[in-house]
Amino acid sequence: MFKQHLNGSSSSRPEPAPVPADDLAASLAPFGASRMLPREAYVDPAVFEWEQRNVFSGWKCVGHAADMAGTGSQRAIGSGADGMLLVTGDDGVIRAFANTCRHRGHELLACGTTAKRRGIVCPYHSWSYRLDGSLRSAPGFDDGFNPGEFGLTELRLVDWHGWLFVDASGTDVEFTDHVAGLEDVVSGYRPEDLVIVDRHSYELATNWKVIAENYQECYHCSTIHPELSKISPPTSGENLHFEGSWMGGWMSMIEGAETMSFTGKSGGVAIKGLSEHELSTVMYLVGFPNLLVSLHPDYVMTHLMTPLAADRTHVECAWAFPKDVAAQEGFDPSYAVDFWDLTNRQDWAACESVQRGLSSPHARPGPLAPDEDGVYQFVTRVARAYRGEG
Repeated sequence: MFKQHLNGSSSSRPEPAPVPADDLAASLAPFGASRMLPREAYVDPAVFEWEQRNVFSGWKCVGHAADMAGTGSQRAIGSGADGMLLVTGDDGVIRAFANTCRHRGHELLACGTTAKRRGIVCPYHSWSYRLDGSLRSAPGFDDGFNPGEFGLTELRLVDWHGWLFVDASGTDVEFTDHVAGLEDVVSGYRPEDLVIVDRHSYELATNWKVIAENYQECYHCSTIHPELSKISPPTSGENLHFEGSWMGGWMSMIEGAETMSFTGKSGGVAIKGLSEHELSTVMYLVGFPNLLVSLHPDYVMTHLMTPLAADRTHVECAWAFPKDVAAQEGFDPSYAVDFWDLTNRQDWAACESVQRGLSSPHARPGPLAPDEDGVYQFVTRVARAYRGEG
């Protein structure tokens, strides 16, 4: 099959994003003197398109490995330039291919749909491919035709703790560099061994960065999250600094609390092997650019963001629990699901209001409060990308 050039680094820097240079410089000033990103970063379609080409073309999460269980499982994600086809091969390996037939470019599977077949078949002219992407047959072509030249274009994919990451550009850093410093933080929760028991989908009228920035601070928690603040003090915890592209930190729970729920009590069982610190805290991580991970003592919650427009984002929230706990008769995950669905909706209302406010021509980048150092991590990460600094 045809593989993209995977050299792990870009041969040339992308053009800078179409945002005011002076405002961007203010975003990169030292913490305490910096400002938020330029208004255009949240409302300008040209910036959104730049992000799709230069931020979301590199490593991003495209889903959960558990959704690809079984030989021949196929899932189409994204469309157009962003379209890809995930396929589980005969060898059990999940691969990603550009969702375009090597004949005339027809999509191999419609965006958002799934299939389970022994091969990949284009619905236009019936070209068929093996599950490893190699061309099996091209109806009507004679013996002089070389099928080896027309395999599917394979994209770089990594299954990391059950989350699937794809670098469609083939030019991002090595994945180990992308997640540098995270292994010790994540591995103890063994997310790859958990099972997703519930999912909620939301479509928000806001920019994806507003959601990530909101996730990176609890400065707002005492105002709009009374239920959360009752269990986890808004001023608790610490933000961490990782070598790779991720960011985040932990917050503690009140004495006696077992998890994040309305009562602080768990309806499940703590994940085996966690440390005393992990059993009394929640770790909140941003897998830049589109995965938000919350590591709880007894479950793992993720928010997978798919930007749809400058002012619109789809979010899928998933709750995963230990398999033996989820299999118990009468197990009810609502203690976690209902708590976070309420918290999510409180956040979504705030994020959408921020978006409406930023749409005003009078909006200007504001300062960061002392408790918003996590937001500073995210803002500077985006600002450096806007300048072509990775």
